[in-house]
Amino acid sequence: MAESTKVNVLFVCLGNICRSPMAEAVFREQVEQAGLDQVIQVDSAGTGDWHIGHPPHEGTRKLLDQHGITYEGMRARQLHPTDFQTYTYIVCMDPSNEQNVLAWEGSDNRTSEVLRFMTLLPEENREEVPDPYYTGNFEEVYRLVQAGCVRLLERIKEEHPFMS
Repeated sequence: MAESTKVNVLFVCLGNICRSPMAEAVFREQVEQAGLDQVIQVDSAGTGDWHIGHPPHEGTRKLLDQHGITYEGMRARQLHPTDFQTYTYIVCMDPSNEQNVLAWEGSDNRTSEVLRFMTLLPEENREEVPDPYYTGNFEEVYRLVQAGCVRLLERIKEEHPFMS
């Protein structure tokens, strides 16, 4: 399949150890189950640099293990200016990350669409996926991520008819 028909999705949170890697793993699993892993590529990054090279947080790993979702090889990385040309969608986990992404060096030349994750779940009536690094509520994050990723996949299939 031609490179131009690929869709690249990047999930972004603050440290890239809790929310965005959970979303990356869950979405990758959904993409594989839909048979679209050859046309949809998934990654995650953080706006901060504190955890670069670290695996996902223990709470994220535990929850993914409970659901049989792999996170093998995942390591935290920081957002890079080239991400704005590489990724079709940059999905931010909260308004603060969205603002940071839009202010990031290179974002003014982006070809990617920057969106806030919770816009996929308007019925939740909230602006952010809460950060379990501070709340400890990884189950709530998983519930939101699971539902939002289903919606994101539906949206991608609608916006990119070559996947149907």
